[in-house]
Amino acid sequence: MIDGIFLGAEVVLQNGVDVDTGLDGPSSLVSGAIGAFLTTLIIGAILVAVSPEYTERMVEDVPQDPLASFLYGFLALILLALAIAVLVLTIVGILVAIPLVIVAYLAWAVGATIALLAIGVRLVGREDGWTKPLLVAAAINGGLALTGVGGLVSFVIGAVGFGAVLRGVFG
Repeated sequence: MIDGIFLGAEVVLQNGVDVDTGLDGPSSLVSGAIGAFLTTLIIGAILVAVSPEYTERMVEDVPQDPLASFLYGFLALILLALAIAVLVLTIVGILVAIPLVIVAYLAWAVGATIALLAIGVRLVGREDGWTKPLLVAAAINGGLALTGVGGLVSFVIGAVGFGAVLRGVFG
């Protein structure tokens, strides 16, 4: 019985085993871009529909001090990662770490959307409402997901927005 387990493990661990996921490079890039586009579009639409005053205030705050917002967001992200790692290592803390990861992800998504909306407002204005800036923001995020450097730029934009959201909550 044990020999069968080791034989199965040996077969699985052999070099050259190719697992076909059905996704190749370009199609996974396109699906990532579509996901980024839709995420920004949906979260932005929810923000504008549920809390237009908050969205407007945050979109105006982001360009005021983007460096401070970036540093605040980046440092908060590092502290969150360390806190989550410590919580996971304690085993019991996993019950706290999982909701913390979900809340952090949602705060990051809201912050990134707000920062992208600020860029969209800067590019096309908001005289006609939120539709144009929201579509521009979603297109920017989707376009960044298609490029190699886009991940870094998207991270910086997300950190600025995340920092702005946290600064708005914690002062």
